[in-house]
Amino acid sequence: MLGVLPGVVGSLQTNEALKLALGIGEPLIGRLLIFDALAGEFDEMRIKRNPDCPVCGEHPTITEYVDYVEFCAR
Repeated sequence: MLGVLPGVVGSLQTNEALKLALGIGEPLIGRLLIFDALAGEFDEMRIKRNPDCPVCGEHPTITEYVDYVEFCAR
């Protein structure tokens, strides 16, 4: 069971990436997909953007990727 689970979740993530890249379908923007592997059920929860988020908020303070190789080498 655990060996198959990463494949299922990876397929879902790939599907979402393809929808965004190709501009087709309805991507999960603003929604969280919850997968219960034990019950074999999916659930969906709407989430709101935090206007104070340092990455995607109204006034972001984090505007570029962190170079972790350089950051961790200090």
